[in-house]
This record gives sequence, structure tokens and C-alpha cells, in this order.
Amino acid sequence: MMVAVATDSSSTPSNEKPRRARRTRMTGAERRQQLLEIGRTLFAAKGFEGTSVEEIAARAGVSKPVVYEHFGGKEGLYAVVVDREMRRLLDMVTSSLTAGHPRELCEQAAFALLDYIEEYTDGFRILVRDSPIPQSTGSFASLISDIATQVEDILGREFKSRGFDAKLAPLYAQALVGMVALTGQWWLDVRKPKKAEVAAHLVNLAWHGLDGLEPKPRLIGHRKS
Repeated sequence: MMVAVATDSSSTPSNEKPRRARRTRMTGAERRQQLLEIGRTLFAAKGFEGTSVEEIAARAGVSKPVVYEHFGGKEGLYAVVVDREMRRLLDMVTSSLTAGHPRELCEQAAFALLDYIEEYTDGFRILVRDSPIPQSTGSFASLISDIATQVEDILGREFKSRGFDAKLAPLYAQALVGMVALTGQWWLDVRKPKKAEVAAHLVNLAWHGLDGLEPKPRLIGHRKS
């Protein structure tokens, strides 16, 4: 009795294993980086409340438990994104302060913030939002305070050389950095005038204001306290 055996001309030889489509598998570090980039994009576009773990996981092509495994949830992912952006901006500002002349230092600080806004727009949008997490690693206000601390020493030396009270340097540092930061928030959307012109106007106000400082400024209005 003969048994018919079906043959498949496309089958592989008996001594070779069938070829399978290779699927690139990410390492833990690569997956974490991918989730951070996706989260950063979504948080910038939709905010914390408008972003869900489901959407983050779907964009990454993974299940929700993978997001929880790496960050413990949306809050953990958001906190890491904010912390990275804060460190990036702080590093850009502090590393830019290399000039010897105080006016050029003001220019460098203004350009550093505007450069960050231009190059890392999503990051800046995240930073200027009010953090919805009580235990967040930081806020834009605390970041501005950190940058102002870097400027204090510069202003302190200037005040001392001009015979002013160096103890007031922290106050003026907060005022100067805050002025640049708020202007940056405005420029984030309008993008006019050009970056160099914005920096020039900021320094114009800051420098000429510093140049004409009174040792003991006084109020001219009716309110005295």
C-alpha cells in the first residue's frame, strides 16, 4: 500500500532550521530611554493630567506593566523627565558663564536660557507648567532659584567693588534671573523678535539698571511698606 506524502518545495532542507523573522529586543536601559522620550513628548503636548500610562505604553509598543516596572507609574516617569530637564537647563546656564566682564556674563546667561527654549522646547513647556505632583523633584521656581544662586557670587563681587552692600546680591540675582525667565516664557510662543535681539534688550535693561544703582534705593510713591 502506497502512502502519498505531501511535499512543499518551499520547505527547508532537513538539516536546516526554519528561518524566523528577527525581532530587535531592547535592553532595559534602551527601553527606559524610549519611555522617557515618549513621556517627554506627551507631557509637553498634553500636560500631566492629559497623558495616560495606556498611551505611553501604546506609543512604545509595550504593555502597561512595563511602564510600571521602570518608573512605578506615570508620576515616577514625570518626575524623572522634570529632573532631567532641570539639570539640562541648569548645566547650560552655569557652563555658559565664562566671560570676565559682568555685562558679557549677563549676555551669556540670557542666551543660555533662550538657547534652551529654542533647542529643548518640549522640556521648557514641561518645566513652566505647575507640577501636579506634591513630591515632585523640583519646579521651575526652584530651578530659577538654583540659577540665581550661581549669579549671586558674580553680583556680590560687583557690589563689593562699587561699595554697595554685598548682602543684597541674592535679592538682585533673583530679580535678574526672574526677569530673563519670564521673558523666556513669553518668547516661547511669539518667537519675535529674534533671539539675539531679545538677549540684547534684556541685557540693556539689566545692565543699565545695574550701572545706575543707588547705594540705598528709595521709593518715590506714597506707599512706604
